[in-house]
Amino acid sequence: MPELPEVETIKRGITPFLTDKTITRIIIRQARLRYPVPPLDELCSGKTILSISRRAKYLLIQLSTGCLLIHLGMSGHLRLVSTDTPAGKHDHIDVLLENETMLRYNDPRRFGLWLFVNAPFQHQLLMHLGPEPLSEEFNAEYLEKQAYKKQQNIKSLIMRNEIVVGVGNIYATESLFLAGLHPLTPAGMLQKIHFDKLVTAIKQVLLAAIHSGGTTLRDFYAADGKPGYFTHNLQVYGRKNLLCYQCRNRIQTLIIAGRSSAFCPICQPAFFSLNNNPAESL
Repeated sequence: MPELPEVETIKRGITPFLTDKTITRIIIRQARLRYPVPPLDELCSGKTILSISRRAKYLLIQLSTGCLLIHLGMSGHLRLVSTDTPAGKHDHIDVLLENETMLRYNDPRRFGLWLFVNAPFQHQLLMHLGPEPLSEEFNAEYLEKQAYKKQQNIKSLIMRNEIVVGVGNIYATESLFLAGLHPLTPAGMLQKIHFDKLVTAIKQVLLAAIHSGGTTLRDFYAADGKPGYFTHNLQVYGRKNLLCYQCRNRIQTLIIAGRSSAFCPICQPAFFSLNNNPAESL
């Protein structure tokens, strides 16, 4: 699934080519996505794209009136092509522009969404989201306060969108490693110094991933067709049974809330007694 760095990479890639351009036509080949796609050609043709922004893992294409709200789902991606490029099997939506450029949406699994909204930040999908992880609002004091409200492990906490947006499985796993925190550590047991380290790690990992163009594991590609290179920087994610780069111990994995979580048992020591078997309560 494209996470925050991947969506930010796409946003930065398409912005120079779409801003101030007029939409001439929108072709919908498959309207059955996560939600039914509205008649976008009628709603958007003739309108100018004013700006493109990101909120969590949503893209917001602000038009002269109204806004396109886009989520890439599990397997969706956007790329820029010329208007005469033949459509492929899973190319579901084309946005044609006045400059002979076309924004093409491909989504094999069809869990993405395309909606037309007038007030995006008041939409039910956005209005209850937590702060952006790279914002000043997301800091150690804020996360510490949230941790004491929620009785759960630290990895599950930072992956909750109402706590902080965009910290998906890959980047939560890498951030916890960088902060030296075991993923099953009860969030309420952590002290201020731990939250300082974790918030710093989250910001550092996300910024590095954005700088590298995101992470390509299977099917993510930027708008120009290039893969994300943060894959080469992964310390623990996807490295089960391989040696830790720091201590040379073998990377282990746990299943937390249905997701695989890699960690180094030496660099990320447990805060609890293993006899309590906290994984049983997840």
